[in-house]
Amino acid sequence: MLLPVDLERFWQDNAIALRDPFSPENPQAPMTLTTTEGCLWEELGIPRDPRYYRDPDIHVRLNRLYNDKAEEIVGRRILPEFFIPPEHQLPRPKRIEEIFGSPIVSVPGSEEIGGADWVVESVPTIRDLEERMEYVSSLNLADIVFPEGFFEALHRLRTEYGQDPKLGGGIRGPVTAAMSICGVENVILWLIDAPAVMERFRDLLAEKIVELCTLLRRATDAPMRGFAFADDHCAMLNPRLYERFGLPILEHVFSAFCPDEEDYRYQHSDSEMTHLLPLLARCRLHGCNFGPTVRPEVIRAAMPRTVIYGCLPPFTFARGTPQEIAEAVARDIRAVGYDGGLVVDTAGSVNPGSKLEGLRAAMYAIQTLGQCPRARYA
Repeated sequence: MLLPVDLERFWQDNAIALRDPFSPENPQAPMTLTTTEGCLWEELGIPRDPRYYRDPDIHVRLNRLYNDKAEEIVGRRILPEFFIPPEHQLPRPKRIEEIFGSPIVSVPGSEEIGGADWVVESVPTIRDLEERMEYVSSLNLADIVFPEGFFEALHRLRTEYGQDPKLGGGIRGPVTAAMSICGVENVILWLIDAPAVMERFRDLLAEKIVELCTLLRRATDAPMRGFAFADDHCAMLNPRLYERFGLPILEHVFSAFCPDEEDYRYQHSDSEMTHLLPLLARCRLHGCNFGPTVRPEVIRAAMPRTVIYGCLPPFTFARGTPQEIAEAVARDIRAVGYDGGLVVDTAGSVNPGSKLEGLRAAMYAIQTLGQCPRARYA
């Protein structure tokens, strides 16, 4: 049995609540939680078919079957009903790790989760880091960032497919990038043993992030304001080391792209980084999405005006019963005292196996269990 939800009213109220998650006039907590193409196979009860990722007819047909079911259960068609063949997709520009000399390899078999890649560590010693920095300092990124065929593919997406990708609005966070290039232990040890070299690395990394993202924004006519970081590895640094390395990079990049108070500043960190909240509060984040053990009441205490985009543990959403999902969502809403500023979503990526009945359970919690008692019984 599906949990009871007034679907039409839910989506009407959700649209209102998303305009300003902190508004005291909101009829319910807003939600951005959804499912993804990786959830299709278990929902439809069919085995994974590799042709889905390259055959437009199969891709669109399965997405429509999924959307027919989604429309019935949650009142929305979720997956795109068009497909851009791989040969017509936008070639990926170089990432910051590649600019610093680390190759990036694809993880085989990761298509059902949207694809995944792995950065190959390439700086084993502090001397190697010094040499790498000399090389990177001499680079003109405009000469190396865009792969062959990039601008032709961009034009084709706009004219033939009606797509208009915007790049440069965010990047992997500085600690994640540094540890991917140099190794986790090396970064920690070098921050202690070679602080002067790491300060130069920090400043060069910040400079190249701004240079790279400026190029990407100009190439795709993207807005020059607002910025988002995704820094899972930040949890590996204690507050003292993060204040010396990660925080100054955030402050430098935010000063370039988010100089005004209203400019959007966001950080995702899919890890246990509660110990860094007081430092991140200095950045005046407008939005955040942290690991599932970083509780919303703790985030709210450290950053009272930051919108919390999701606290639902991804594995609860993927493996929990509808009742367990509903209870987790309601608990998060209550944790911030019904004062708004919480957008219901997962604390991290949506995993394969997440079901439409689980999405409906979250909607049920928002519409019933998570309602402020004063509003419910007024």
